[in-house]
Formats: sequence, C-alpha cells, structure tokens
Amino acid sequence: MRYDLLKILLVDDNHYMRVLLAEILRAIGVKDIFEANDGAEGLQMMRDHPVDIVMTDLSMQPLDGIDFVRLLRNSPDSPNQMAPVIMITGHSTFARVNEAREAGVNEFLAKPLTARGVIERLHQAVEHPRPYVRSDDYFGPDRRRRHDAKYQGPFRRSTDAQREISNAS
Repeated sequence: MRYDLLKILLVDDNHYMRVLLAEILRAIGVKDIFEANDGAEGLQMMRDHPVDIVMTDLSMQPLDGIDFVRLLRNSPDSPNQMAPVIMITGHSTFARVNEAREAGVNEFLAKPLTARGVIERLHQAVEHPRPYVRSDDYFGPDRRRRHDAKYQGPFRRSTDAQREISNAS
C-alpha cells in the first residue's frame, strides 16, 4: 500500500495521543497528517483539506467521536460522508463499540496503540472497504463483516422480516 499518498486526519483532545499516532504514521510513510482537538474542529479541518481517512478518539469534549461520526455521516453540510473512520478507544465495552458502529464507524482500534494495530486498520479501511448502505435510520459502511452463504431471503436483517410481518398485519 502507498502510505505516502494518504491524507489522514487525527481527531483527539489528547495532544500526546495525536503525537504518538502521527509518529507511527510518519514511520510507515504517511506525509499528509492533519490534526484536530475535537469533533467540531475535525469537521472544519475536513472542510479546509481533502482527507482520505479519519482516525478519531471516542471520548472527547465538547464533541466526542460518536457525535463527530454521526455528523460526518448524516449532516447535510458534511465535508465527506463516505470518509473511512477508524475509531480509537480505551472504552471497548460492547455498548460503546455498538454505539460507535451504529453511528457509522468503519474500524476500531483499541488502546494501548501499537504500530501493527494502526497498520492493520489502515490496510482494512483501504484494501478491504465495505460498501456503504442507507436505510431509514442508518448511513455508513455495511456493518456485516461476513457474507452468509446460507442466506436466501430478500431481507438483510432479521428485524426487517419482523417489520414486514408487522406492517402486513
């Protein structure tokens, strides 16, 4: 992969975490690295500069990573609704990961960070992107990782079948 061609935005309110990430990215050849202190600044940075990938922390103030991703995916004035987002978190509880996933995050990277983890998530986002889907209450990357060869129906989720049954009643 040509890391030297990537333009990456780091969104984190912790200056030292941004420095660590930037050093890892520079070590693998990334040249264009932009930084923002929170989600609001990150959105403005994306309006000012073309960005290929966003790496954002989950917990920030005043606009956290989940709200940032929701705005990026759904706001009418979003600078790039389809930008891949790698969520960095030390709060990898099921509830928080699921909340970020429902907001439209592409990949997760758990703290403590390693160079290998950063490279693997970048590779996944660039070399194996998931298609984007839009539904009544979601826009973002397809949340399914695997293709189920046994699936034969028109619905993509079990709740769709239940909703269809409820609507027919």
